[in-house]
Amino acid sequence: MGGCLTTMTRRWVLARHVDGAPTPQDFRLETAELPDLAEGQFIARTILASVDPGMRSRLSGGDSYAGAMRIGEGIDGFAVAQVTDSRNPGFAVGDVIAAGGGWREHVVSDGRGFIQKIPAEWTARGVPLGAWIGVLGVPGMTAWFGLNRVGQAKEGETLLVTSAAGPVGATAGQLGKALGMRVVGVAGGPRKCAWLKDKAGFDAVIDYKAEPDLTAAIAAACPKGVDVLFDNVGNESLDRVLPLMRLRGRVVVSGQVADYNIDPASRYGLKNTAVFITHRVRMEGLVVFDDLRQFPQAQSVMAGRIADGSLKIAIEEFDGVETFPEAFCGLFRGENFGRRLVRLAPDPS
Repeated sequence: MGGCLTTMTRRWVLARHVDGAPTPQDFRLETAELPDLAEGQFIARTILASVDPGMRSRLSGGDSYAGAMRIGEGIDGFAVAQVTDSRNPGFAVGDVIAAGGGWREHVVSDGRGFIQKIPAEWTARGVPLGAWIGVLGVPGMTAWFGLNRVGQAKEGETLLVTSAAGPVGATAGQLGKALGMRVVGVAGGPRKCAWLKDKAGFDAVIDYKAEPDLTAAIAAACPKGVDVLFDNVGNESLDRVLPLMRLRGRVVVSGQVADYNIDPASRYGLKNTAVFITHRVRMEGLVVFDDLRQFPQAQSVMAGRIADGSLKIAIEEFDGVETFPEAFCGLFRGENFGRRLVRLAPDPS
């Protein structure tokens, strides 16, 4: 058992249910005493933690694919953390882990659930720790299994990715290129579009903020139609692309960032559904934890590509526990560039 000298910790909780776009006032920072460890538990100090747009669906009091969050409940997320005290034989003091952690300074765990030790070999080969809650975590696994299992992507096909500069979209596009697909992305702003084209290797990128007719721009960039649509935006985005789908095209519903802040009854309704019949199009969503057993194989391939430079990643860091709410709220103003993380401690030496 190690000697964790810190006795107090801070975490963010939900202060009120969110109506519309989230604001920092929807969250409250609380200080609490760290618990005494029971047999089988360990404490880890958070190094990096994520803010995740998908969390928005739980903040208004209604159930999503995960249950609604109660007022006063700690905000969820993912963390890279280092074990500082342990009564669990599977986790030693000094181990660095990726786990479900949330907006908090410490993770207390019994070793069950989504948690893995970060292999030191990949850190030594230059894979940043933040990648394990980004491209090698849920966002990257969403891209991998969304494209391969759900999208059944194939060489020579056209892949269209929306919200393409986010960690899911940018990864999906690069995985598509590695398969030999023609990849078109939709993103907002010249900086994001330039990164996707020049660094991530997309064949074409459309700046939706600069296009007076986005549908026409997508059609022009995909003259043969779309075989796989990897959508991270929502219903209006889906409906715009459905008429452009090719015979037996596949639609991967990965996220709905444009719809999270809209009451379900007020969201855009799909109109172009005839294409499901005429073009035999299939649409399917995914919750990536369905593929949890296959994570290690995918992570090994992708870590290797990060290490050799063939898979590009963008990580954006905020500094300090106080910055969680603003880092999160900025996601819905389109301010993020790549994976947005909050740093609470330096990387272990």
